[in-house]
Amino acid sequence: MGKGLPKICVFCGSSDGNDLQITKAAKELAQVLVENKQTLVYGAAKIGVMGTIAQTVLDAKGEVIGIIPEFLKKKEVVHLGLTQLITTQSMHERKLKMQEISDGFIALPGGFGTLEELFEIITWLQLGLHNKPIGLLNVNGFYDPLLALLETMVKRGFVSMDNYQLLQVATTSKELLVKMEQFKSPKQPNWLNEDRS
Repeated sequence: MGKGLPKICVFCGSSDGNDLQITKAAKELAQVLVENKQTLVYGAAKIGVMGTIAQTVLDAKGEVIGIIPEFLKKKEVVHLGLTQLITTQSMHERKLKMQEISDGFIALPGGFGTLEELFEIITWLQLGLHNKPIGLLNVNGFYDPLLALLETMVKRGFVSMDNYQLLQVATTSKELLVKMEQFKSPKQPNWLNEDRS
């Protein structure tokens, strides 16, 4: 496991939250990445769930690449002990760099930023801008309401079942990474191939 996805980008909170199961899940994911010899790509902070997963990977002698925009260096506590630290000029450039260098993406529980990153990267997949697997680690039912909303979007005709199934969901890191390894990239949407000139 992990051979086809050497670099995994993890979206997660810069806060710890108040559910210890989430911190535990972050550490478990970190250990699995190290066991698989996969590099962690993330947002470069040493605080919150972000800091937990990065430090756990580093303590286990794994590799961590952090990517952060210049302006956040003044506001976030940047982890200075990373394998590699990449500085970008903007949030958009940060996400673009994450997409470019990563082979897959996992969202742990987090806040607005985590959701924004998750939905942008899955929208890019839907539009055919990349073909990499995206996983949602549903720790202790954290994402149950979100998954219910996505199902409502399908029922109401705003999300196709094909696009809904682009998101791989599991409750454990190992199960999620297996699903991501088995992910088959969808064909580019027909409407993108149409000549509209």
